[in-house]
Amino acid sequence: MFFIKFLYHYNQNYTNLLMRTSNAGIGTLNYNKEGYTDKQLIELYKLILKPRLIEEKMLILLRQGKISKWFSGIGQEAISVGVANSVNFDEYILPLHRNLGVFTSRNIPLHRLFSQWQGKKGGFTKGRDRSFHFGTQEFKIVGMISHLGPQMGVANGIALADLLKNEPKVTTVFSGDGGTSEGDFHEALNVAAVWSLPVLFCIENNGYGLSTPSSQQFKCENIADRGIGYGMESHIINGNNILEVHSKVSKIAQSVRENPRPVLLEFKTFRMRGHEEASGNKYVPTELLEKWAFLDPVTNYQNFLRKENILTEEMEILLKQEIVHEVNEHLTIAFAEDATFSTIEDELADVYNHVNYIETNHSNKTTNIRLVDAISNGLKQSMRRHDNMVIMGQDIADYGGVFKITEGFLDEFGEERIINTPICESSIIEAAFGLSVNGYKSVVELQFSDFVTSGFNPVINLLAKSYYRWNQNADTVLRMPCGADVGAGPFHSQTNEAWFTKTPGLKVVYPAFPYDAKGLLATSIEDTNPVLFFEHKALYRSIYQEVPDDYYTIPLGKASLVESGFDISIITYGAGVHWALKEVKEHQISADILDLRTLQPLDTESIYNSVKKTGRVLILQEDTLFGGIASDISALITENCFKYLDAPIKRVGSIETPIPFAKNLENLYLPKSKLYAEILNVLDY
Repeated sequence: MFFIKFLYHYNQNYTNLLMRTSNAGIGTLNYNKEGYTDKQLIELYKLILKPRLIEEKMLILLRQGKISKWFSGIGQEAISVGVANSVNFDEYILPLHRNLGVFTSRNIPLHRLFSQWQGKKGGFTKGRDRSFHFGTQEFKIVGMISHLGPQMGVANGIALADLLKNEPKVTTVFSGDGGTSEGDFHEALNVAAVWSLPVLFCIENNGYGLSTPSSQQFKCENIADRGIGYGMESHIINGNNILEVHSKVSKIAQSVRENPRPVLLEFKTFRMRGHEEASGNKYVPTELLEKWAFLDPVTNYQNFLRKENILTEEMEILLKQEIVHEVNEHLTIAFAEDATFSTIEDELADVYNHVNYIETNHSNKTTNIRLVDAISNGLKQSMRRHDNMVIMGQDIADYGGVFKITEGFLDEFGEERIINTPICESSIIEAAFGLSVNGYKSVVELQFSDFVTSGFNPVINLLAKSYYRWNQNADTVLRMPCGADVGAGPFHSQTNEAWFTKTPGLKVVYPAFPYDAKGLLATSIEDTNPVLFFEHKALYRSIYQEVPDDYYTIPLGKASLVESGFDISIITYGAGVHWALKEVKEHQISADILDLRTLQPLDTESIYNSVKKTGRVLILQEDTLFGGIASDISALITENCFKYLDAPIKRVGSIETPIPFAKNLENLYLPKSKLYAEILNVLDY
């Protein structure tokens, strides 16, 4: 019944449109079949027809409440199908939510797609994400997040990995015209051009970003014109002509494999339905809808094949019957699947990729070095240990980084592994994720932890969530030089770890000593989860320690008891450890000083053991007090160790202002000057 209704609706609508527009001066699509066999032409028709028939069925299911949302690609199928079949199946492709033809062209079993859209475990995200918000290594697809722009930076990382492997491949990434207004678009194109990355940036210019027309999105006549500004080759392609899309993209893709470079492709097309079905498209003028309906990519190609006597009516019916049968068969499988069920234990277990930690011990040979030297040494030894590891960051190559941690690395490891980046934190963090998708480790140096704000979105929404969403790890470490007491002012002095300890999926490391810094950095790099590695700038060249010369690791999530006592537990990390040591030793206080070292995962066992021993607790952080990690540690102690407490828990942190520049103001801001008085208050309670 569905098949019969579809044929009538489909053919009747087209006939009516043809009659209304035949005298309006609107041309038809011109197809050039040169170089194609009849069999290939029929196969392309089958490929473009399939997503159309699936969409028609999905719209019915949406009205029946059997799926929750739908982003229609009707009218744009020639782009998805043409591009997907122009590249090889072992090459990554990064689609958006209107690119159903990409997924069907990659021969993903339909029941898995249907389960995905119903939030069932048979899909790709175990019900944790919806629609096309997923990726699959099996089919070399990386799905988008709702912030569409990051896709392009991820494509850069995937393509960079192919170059490092010396594999002649092309990476294909999609964006809409609205997405080209995002900063991620500009950063990604600039990086791809500077690095000569083999990426096809496919922009579907469908006239509207939700309800906002292109004339209000950008001023240039064509999106392809922007390629000039990046020194990038660009092309305009008729996005409704399946043969033009397929033939041109096939040639360009092969050219890019032979001569790696990015290419900007603008596909002129139109979105026939709303941004998503609930929004409708009443804002689109009727005459515009009719014009583009007349240029329907499926119907026009079908008519071309019929006119050329390549597609008979009998063949067409058989093809449609075959697809409809497949759709219904796979829907039956998906509908029969049980609703998604999980447990708290299973959900928590999938936040991080499981790491089988194996400790690497060191010899007794040591050297007295600074914190900055320990980090540099650990980074260099990890580079030697992991052939699939690269370091990226601003000024890290010839210059050696602003803190000289990578000085000399370029000579040993070469420019392919020590990569200077443009000033674009967002795109580089996205590229780090792409490298992980394609089998590489990366360490990204943020010149200052403050600058991570320019790349906050990919940290929070790509690195942190991808393993939970679709089982894709983010094997990257972000090095975060941080901290005050150096007179650097509001934009170079923050200790912003609390922004990230709140986010499930991220690990946060914050060493206070050279020995810990080297061992924890090695472990962070071995870990296949995203790690933010905080390095206090004031400790870089002021703290010395005997550090083993060879490679070793220290487990994450294990605190260090740097001072043992009985009267009070001082729980802290980073520079706070040294502030606490100074006060305890100067005033001969019997105190446990617990250096957390790792803030996520947090060593609650060591915290509780110390609290049970002393009964009095002071939690010290350099960060401003409200909303910091000290608040959560205090809550955990209250919930788990209340009966052991002999005094209220005291939190000590910086005052609630941005970090000032002048030394006297900075001293007023930091908590170290009042630390001793606060310790006495706890002891005297």
